[in-house]
Amino acid sequence: QVQLVESGGGLVQTGGSLRLSCAASGRTFSSAAMGWFRQAPGKEREFVAAVAAVSWRGSTLYYADFVKGRFTISRDNAKNTVSLQMNSLKPEDTAVYYCAATFQTYISRSRTDYDYWGQGIQVTVSS
Repeated sequence: QVQLVESGGGLVQTGGSLRLSCAASGRTFSSAAMGWFRQAPGKEREFVAAVAAVSWRGSTLYYADFVKGRFTISRDNAKNTVSLQMNSLKPEDTAVYYCAATFQTYISRSRTDYDYWGQGIQVTVSS
């Protein structure tokens, strides 16, 4: 019902920046809460950031503590995209990053609330 495609990953040095984008199709993008999660080798998938559905509280943003002040999530409803600007990257940010969408709630940090997932995109930060 919803297709999500991530782009913008890659390899950067410590302290560098990357901008991830997620293109959505299939349902009304503005009705979905959007989130970013990541999964590093040997670890479980963890919450990174989320932005509320426009139909509820579009200005509401959630961030994991470990990315506050470094990462910024935003959405462009005209283009049906959500982005994650990542600055001051650290080696511990190395992971596969996933875009996710949910129509169940206006915003969520919980993995189980998200119904639709992208394939994931690799972000590698070298020291």
